[in-house]
Amino acid sequence: QVQLVESGGGSVQPGGSLRLSCAVFGYTISSAYMGWFRQAPGKQREGVAAISTGGGTTYYADSVKGRFTISQDNAKNTLYLQMNSLKPEDTAMYYCAATPRRPLPVLSRYDYNSWGQGTQVTVSS
Repeated sequence: QVQLVESGGGSVQPGGSLRLSCAVFGYTISSAYMGWFRQAPGKQREGVAAISTGGGTTYYADSVKGRFTISQDNAKNTLYLQMNSLKPEDTAMYYCAATPRRPLPVLSRYDYNSWGQGTQVTVSS
């Protein structure tokens, strides 16, 4: 049984930083495409960042390029999202997701078939 467990969310002031973690059980992340998605109230879930099989290539939404960094630790089977220079518009529930095949487009949520329960990120002064 595949289980993804996010942690690291919280409340932070604009300009602050957070690091999200996603521990994965029952699945080897080095053999999957992994992604971070977010969903704000009243909005659709959107792709934020993704990392290819083995971690060789990373992908980012334009809205987070230069501020967010996706990475993975294969030994710990854990995915991370380092978020810097946070803005109020980054406020959302953040989810990690996995798929065994390359999603097309890579930040589309439709091809990811395993999801975590989410962790809330709130950016406010």
